[in-house]
Amino acid sequence: MNVLQKLRDRIRKKGLRAVLNQLYKHYVYFHEQLVWMERDLVSPVRPKNLRPYTPLRWERITTSNADAFATYFGDQVETMRELAAEGHTGFMYLDDKGDTVAFIWGSTRDYFDRHFFRCWFPIKPGEFFQFCGELYRAYWGTWLSVDLQLSLWKVMAEQGCNKVVAVFELSNVPAAKLHLRMDYQERGQITHMYRLFGRWRFFRDTFYTGSVLDSFRKPAKPVASTAAA
Repeated sequence: MNVLQKLRDRIRKKGLRAVLNQLYKHYVYFHEQLVWMERDLVSPVRPKNLRPYTPLRWERITTSNADAFATYFGDQVETMRELAAEGHTGFMYLDDKGDTVAFIWGSTRDYFDRHFFRCWFPIKPGEFFQFCGELYRAYWGTWLSVDLQLSLWKVMAEQGCNKVVAVFELSNVPAAKLHLRMDYQERGQITHMYRLFGRWRFFRDTFYTGSVLDSFRKPAKPVASTAAA
């Protein structure tokens, strides 16, 4: 299939405006805001309306078992191997066939994300940076999204950490809702990521008070009045 045919198919599926916007962001100018979130490791997670999942095996990710990603995360195999070789702490859940269906990573030192954002994330003493968490689509909406994080938190707490820090793209609605469900708090910091002509990248931090996530929060349920008529 040639380039023009691929372009026509993409326009047919997404619409001309969406495709032009995507091309502009990729080849001309792109700006994304990474919101910093934090949470202590001891406060309990509030009850969630999530589906159960079948039993899975929990295992630390190493350079020798990264091939387990091949079935559902084939493009991540070498990345997982590299992260393990660099000494970061990663865990995965495997199904009864030995295939990875969920994974997550943590770092207790300043982390340079050379696989996606390509910038530094500085970490303070007592914190760890949580990154690169993902679930296979069949497990979306299950308790695995909670257990995946709790498993990592427990291990990192045993290593002396008392706080988890994470970032997500402000345009990523599912990620914003996930962090709010897990009771993360906004740090009041945004890392702005710019890309020019698909090549040059620039970063800067801004700070704020209040919240930039109010639009993602569920409105409080009204309380029924008990006053006598």
